[in-house]
Amino acid sequence: MPRFSQKQYEGRVLVAMALYTLCMLVEWPLVRTVVTLPLKCLLALVPVLPMIYVIVLMARRIRESDELERQMHLIGLGISTAVVGAASLIGGFLSVANVLKLDGSILIWVFPGLMFCYGLARWQVARRYGMGAFCESDAGASKYALFVLAGGVLLLVAWLGRATLDGVRSGFLCGAGAGLMALGAALFVAQRRRRARSGE
Repeated sequence: MPRFSQKQYEGRVLVAMALYTLCMLVEWPLVRTVVTLPLKCLLALVPVLPMIYVIVLMARRIRESDELERQMHLIGLGISTAVVGAASLIGGFLSVANVLKLDGSILIWVFPGLMFCYGLARWQVARRYGMGAFCESDAGASKYALFVLAGGVLLLVAWLGRATLDGVRSGFLCGAGAGLMALGAALFVAQRRRRARSGE
């Protein structure tokens, strides 16, 4: 069975995230207009499907990694679970004590929070082992371009839909787009510095 490469993983994750964004822009607004409970539940859960696919992809990527990569993945996942779990516990206690007013919509941010903390933790662990967050030969040379392109697409969608998008969706698109473009720029600068140090 051929190894599941970083390039294959990233391509499939990008497709899943594009489907998720499309669901949030096109399908999610219909949830508020539907009155029948079964259809409302079905429409509300459609955006979850691409995220479940991303989780399956992550599990496959970790399973097919070598021992060192697997250890870095699992340490990153452990740290992110602890951080998000502690933040959820603190938020829960503050909400029960009526210090914070939190509703159920906060749960939507648990998975993105886990992924963000996982990425940071895995990057720190990889640096400790003297590696990048991914193998350069496996990931391809223009990774930064994918992030810049994805961020640009989100910002373009936000601009084109500015007349019809509500504040939450517009803010989500602008924030995610700007974040992806900033990450792409940071990867570009890091790649240039690496090449300058190695004398390429």
